Amino acid sequence: MVERVLEAVAAVAPEVRAGLPGRRVYDADENPSGEKQLAADVYADQLFEERLLALNAVGSYASEERESVIEADEGDTYHLAVDPLDGSSNLKSNNAMGTIVAVYDEPLPARGEHLVASAFVLYGPITTMTVAHDGTVTEYVVDESGDRTVVDDDVTLPDDPVVYGFGGRVPDWLDDFEAYAREIEQELKLRYGGAMIADVNQVLEYGGVFAYPALDSAPNGKLRLQFEGNPIGHIVETAGGASSDGARSLLDVEPTELHQRVPVHIGNTSLVERLEDALE
Repeated sequence: MVERVLEAVAAVAPEVRAGLPGRRVYDADENPSGEKQLAADVYADQLFEERLLALNAVGSYASEERESVIEADEGDTYHLAVDPLDGSSNLKSNNAMGTIVAVYDEPLPARGEHLVASAFVLYGPITTMTVAHDGTVTEYVVDESGDRTVVDDDVTLPDDPVVYGFGGRVPDWLDDFEAYAREIEQELKLRYGGAMIADVNQVLEYGGVFAYPALDSAPNGKLRLQFEGNPIGHIVETAGGASSDGARSLLDVEPTELHQRVPVHIGNTSLVERLEDALE
């Protein structure tokens, strides 16, 4: 049944991508996190809601673009948390963006331990889909018809890390995180493109560390636990890496509400452990 969800996500992805050129303008509305919505955000959200809630096994659908969970008329097995267009602000500058899907077996909000699968679609020069399911991470190429071809059936982080990317404005970083960042920038190459999915994919490909940390202006960071922190933590941990909110695995964070924010740090285990030590 999980495979049906993943098939539906892959099938929608080409439609989302094809709809981007004419939807680069901002709507008047904001999403529940107070961020401006592009027309593309709304379009992608509507597509995923329609297709995913139509599946018999899907009991509910939640999105970054909506205030509350939408219950299905039938079905109660899986509960989906979707970021329809991660990094959508990159659409204005024609840079990479993506879609994130978290498949939980408990109603939302849920702990990361209740994830049965996580996936992200990356709209780069080609469209790829990376899936964590049954203890393995698989990368696919998605063609224009929504069919998937396996590129790598056992994605693992390389042992020798190469890249890093840290979000937030540097003057807004906390002192302990900035000290860690100054060490890392002497060791690794900067790769930061403003779309979390693209930056995480660089870490999966080359090894390294990505973080959107706690900030002076945002003590809980910017990214959301249900839609970003849990699924990305799940993918990276399944690929042999680590995730952390600064003190524990993201998958161990207790959810308090649907749009809860959390500091996100993922990457090679040694680098995430160093970060946790620095934040103590």
